[in-house]
Amino acid sequence: MRRYHKRLAKSEERLRLSLWGSGDELWDWRIESGELYRSSSWLKPVELKPETRDFPPNKQQIHPQDLARVVNLLHEHLNGGSAFFEATYRLRTAEGSYIWVLDRGKIVAYASNGNPSRMTGTLKNIHQLKEAEGRMQLFARCLENISDAVLVCDTQFCIIEVNPAFNSITGKNRTAVINSRFELSLYPSRFMHEIQLQLAKHGRWSGEIREQKESGEVYQAELAFDVIKDEEGNPQQYVGVLSDITERKLREAELSRLANNDTLTGLPNRAVFMVKLASLVTHDAVHALLVFDLDNFKKINDSLGHELGDNLLCKLAQRLHTDPRYQNKLYRLGGDEFAVLLNDTNDIHNITLMAKGLLEQINRPFFISQHELAVTSSIGIVLFPDDGNDPQALLRNADTAMYHAKNNGANRYLFFNDSMNKQAVKRLQVENLIRYGLKEDYFSVFYQPKMDILTGNLVGMEALVRFITPKGGLVSPASFIPIAEETGQIVEIGAVVLRKACEDVKRWLALGLFQGRVAVNLSAKQFMLPNLCQQIDDVLEQCELPSYHLELEITEGTVMQSPKLAIDTMKKLRARGIHLAMDDFGTGYSSLAYLKQFPLNTLKIDKAFIDDMDNARGRNMVDTIVTIAHNLSLNVVAEGVETKDQLDMLRKLRCETIQGFYYSKPLSAVDFAEFLLAHKQHTRLSVIPG
Repeated sequence: MRRYHKRLAKSEERLRLSLWGSGDELWDWRIESGELYRSSSWLKPVELKPETRDFPPNKQQIHPQDLARVVNLLHEHLNGGSAFFEATYRLRTAEGSYIWVLDRGKIVAYASNGNPSRMTGTLKNIHQLKEAEGRMQLFARCLENISDAVLVCDTQFCIIEVNPAFNSITGKNRTAVINSRFELSLYPSRFMHEIQLQLAKHGRWSGEIREQKESGEVYQAELAFDVIKDEEGNPQQYVGVLSDITERKLREAELSRLANNDTLTGLPNRAVFMVKLASLVTHDAVHALLVFDLDNFKKINDSLGHELGDNLLCKLAQRLHTDPRYQNKLYRLGGDEFAVLLNDTNDIHNITLMAKGLLEQINRPFFISQHELAVTSSIGIVLFPDDGNDPQALLRNADTAMYHAKNNGANRYLFFNDSMNKQAVKRLQVENLIRYGLKEDYFSVFYQPKMDILTGNLVGMEALVRFITPKGGLVSPASFIPIAEETGQIVEIGAVVLRKACEDVKRWLALGLFQGRVAVNLSAKQFMLPNLCQQIDDVLEQCELPSYHLELEITEGTVMQSPKLAIDTMKKLRARGIHLAMDDFGTGYSSLAYLKQFPLNTLKIDKAFIDDMDNARGRNMVDTIVTIAHNLSLNVVAEGVETKDQLDMLRKLRCETIQGFYYSKPLSAVDFAEFLLAHKQHTRLSVIPG
């Protein structure tokens, strides 16, 4: 018995040590008495009652969500439905938390009535395994639902596993690619070998690729490979991630196109041109630049509409772009201005041929919306480095040459020279001087009297702008007026002249020195202002000057730009009691059909016709103008009269009013006030008898 008990003790010790080493708990359940034995070898003990009548034992410690499943499995075994009882569930610990356990047991004894009387088994703590399993399931769900394609390969790129997104991106299903080598069909075989070398060296490779789907469609993707190593650091697998960037690349390409190409014509835009020009200058590469625009393009827009003008620019761009001579050399700088950049040449002969070819292409008629348009162009040409050593200077000088080509009759090309640059600098100086003069009030008004040719009495005067600077003195109108008209500054100058003239006339009326009208010139830009009538109303109201005393002089070139609009504006001015005169009649391109529709009061004969009256042809021209005016019930004013012979001839031709140096040169407001006073005294003396 001692030897038996000794062997039994050793056996129990071995069992206890084995259970302790395995981490499992031994339990023994006496079903009829409810007695439950546990070996309690866990580090986190489960608080169980040694005796319980619950079913299953210690029911209160089982997680509520798992209880029904445990009960069913236990009943199944007790009823003979399973050879073993086995269940995984959560069990509450002594600390109040839950751990996952694997509970396995078996009936080991039966009562006399055949019912189970005893069960024994083990309880294994599988909490860490369950957590690991949860993480694995989470990772699996992520791979299943991620939008990027994931593939696992061995170290020879033989595919072991792929996720569903692999099929949607590559068009290849899982069954077809498993155990096959991953290849990129649009790349040579050495490409994958280079990736393998990078993985061996750095453990990672990434880059952008282009690949073809099974359907033949090409897509773009970001591909990244990482090395998976074993515990000893040896490469075991490669995991690759494939991200489809086709849509992003298309958007980037479109954004690049919009940023670098003109939206109307599709040509490279000004930004691209400046980058290319700067690159040529930086690398000191000889080249030529041709800048051109369309002559009188504004008239096309104004008369036929901006839509047709845009269509014209598109057709011009298409025509030049399809010409091999200008492909990859043509840029749109803005508006109707274009540029041709010729690399690696300063050959005057070749450049001239290119310029002539441009003019020939542009001169060919364009057929747009049932209109046949014949257009011309002016081209300015500069050479690097002769005509500028930076992009801005080259472009500025090319514009200057183009401007001179336009002034020399248009439809021609012109190479830049230094004299043009000096003129451009002078023009810029005048433009800045005008801006400064407007700010500092350097513009004043001079007046030239209009005299009745029969009585010699004063009937009115013309207000003439003068630009007088404190240091530079008088700036010639011939110098600043054309520049002011081109820059639009003439509108502000005209407003200054109108206001000052109305203020002076109001003062002279109050002093009893004057009762006639002051004639103020309207520039073309002023006349086209949509709020012109309102501006004039405001000035007259502020100066408290009756509209009867104001006459507006408009050149025939101005009204003929848009005759119907001009007639409408002139009628509005006449309705206010303002007199209207057509200045420089006969020097433009008036239509007699329109002339009779213009609501005019006066025609002014240009000085050029007066100077030409020393011959019969000239006298007949003046006689014709006077006759036309009288037939239209218009007064006639001859300007630029300087001699008594001219005065006598105009009197014979029945001209009513003259203006010129014969009576007076233009006078400042102070001097003209003295002229008015002297004229008034002379008139008073002339009417006194004796």
